[in-house]
Amino acid sequence: MTIAVPTTEHGAVDPHFGNCDKFTLFTVDRTQRSILSQETLPSPGGCGCRSDLASILASKGVTVLLTSGIGPGAMRVLEKHGIRVVRGATGRAEQAVQDYLSGRLTDSEKDHDGR
Repeated sequence: MTIAVPTTEHGAVDPHFGNCDKFTLFTVDRTQRSILSQETLPSPGGCGCRSDLASILASKGVTVLLTSGIGPGAMRVLEKHGIRVVRGATGRAEQAVQDYLSGRLTDSEKDHDGR
């Protein structure tokens, strides 16, 4: 399973999905609840709902995106490509993935602007 996290240059979950520096892609073992590997994907820039980002992530095998917040348009596009969006991630990207794998991170159900 591959999980994508919009990431700052310092390795934290970027609070601005559409304007993040990069995405960190984590290959994980759900059974062992562990990270097997990670790679960096430069952000294509621009709005996440109008860029080709969803298809790029899907082509990399991403099935889950952990993010702090995201607008409804970008969320729809990602979900249309088979990527489950989990909102509410904060802190270090690696820790957000570990929290998700252990069940401590579940979708906050809040849009990008906190609604």
